[in-house]
Amino acid sequence: MNSAARSFIAVLVGAAFAQAAQAQTPPCTHTVGMVVSLTGAAGRYGQAASKSVELAFDDLNQAAGAQGIAGCKLGFDVRDAQSQGSVAVDQARQLVDLKKVPAIIGGIISSVSVPMVTSVTAPAGVVQISPASSTPSLTKLAAEGKTKGWFFRTITSDALQGTAAARYALDRGFKSLSIIYVNNDFGVNMVAEFRRAYEALGGKIVGATPYNPEQSSYNAEVTKTLQGDPPALYFIGYPGDGTTIVRTWIQQGGPQHILLNDGMNAADFIKGVGPQYLNDAFGTSSGTTTTPSTDYFAKAYPAMSGGFDAGAPAADRAFDAAAILGLAIAQAGKFEAGPIRDAIRKVTAPGGEVVYAGPQGFARALQLIREKKPVRYVGVIGPVQFDANGDIAGPFRTWRITNGEVKTVGEITAEDVQKLQARLPK
Repeated sequence: MNSAARSFIAVLVGAAFAQAAQAQTPPCTHTVGMVVSLTGAAGRYGQAASKSVELAFDDLNQAAGAQGIAGCKLGFDVRDAQSQGSVAVDQARQLVDLKKVPAIIGGIISSVSVPMVTSVTAPAGVVQISPASSTPSLTKLAAEGKTKGWFFRTITSDALQGTAAARYALDRGFKSLSIIYVNNDFGVNMVAEFRRAYEALGGKIVGATPYNPEQSSYNAEVTKTLQGDPPALYFIGYPGDGTTIVRTWIQQGGPQHILLNDGMNAADFIKGVGPQYLNDAFGTSSGTTTTPSTDYFAKAYPAMSGGFDAGAPAADRAFDAAAILGLAIAQAGKFEAGPIRDAIRKVTAPGGEVVYAGPQGFARALQLIREKKPVRYVGVIGPVQFDANGDIAGPFRTWRITNGEVKTVGEITAEDVQKLQARLPK
């Protein structure tokens, strides 16, 4: 065979492979909106979350093949909220009004999610699912009918986390402490829920000082908080500002007995403060029930995330938010907000065949959906079920920092937290 013939055959083979590849790719894309903080105080949360969504959608597209998800492949248009509510509202409005997206993943922080749902998604009738906004205000808004059933979240409310943190603080021997907290909806509500439980259980709060994000210095806030010689600090905020605040606390002679909220178990925070100063630092986070999805994510996510590990704040919950949304689109059979909203509860409800994360698990889920059989996605954080307010219940993980590494030391079950709350003053 001469070289010309070989070249011709090579062209034919290449064309055949190209046609086969095209045949495996749906001709259209369903584009979901995503509004998260890629910069600002919560930037690392949003960066980690966006990689999780990318992984979930890639897995779903691979599982769907040429049939697609409701006939098309999934994609997402990510916008930077810059950790500011006003910016988030503008970005969400562009996605809804100009891009006509029926669903948005986000925001990350509560001070972003609240204005998004009240100003954009609820009025427009667009699904919003947050992987990390934990303020009790969102439950209240839903109960008052202001989210109109369009809001969901894959993280437990701070009404529960505040109680879990209070119990953990006392279990660690923190019988009195001072608080520095971010002055936004998240911080204010977290302090209120923590105070209610902590003081009822016998703890004493020496003082509570708010801070505004992205200041150049926090000397004044730390100096004020150190008045009264508190034996411990409870810091409620985000890793960016938290690095500066906790470093300042230590530089001014504050005790290294430190309690931290979820999301502060971040590698950048530990490195920035200095691991040697954090061996008496403890925290609580929304927990997980280990499943095959958890194991899959622990292997797949670090390999594609560009430097984030599977424990990165918001990463696991963002994957589940995207997976649930993608399966809901398949269940709905159309890329429309109303059917997607209704399908979210269907693909997570008890009674369906349990399916897990990853291309193989998603392929089984999509097959069941095509056969009109019930399916229940059990995700990276475990089985979730959304209540009437779009909330989930779940356990809380307790952890400590040891030699620069975050170590899980225990769990407080959702049932334990709810029993404790029932005993607290209203």
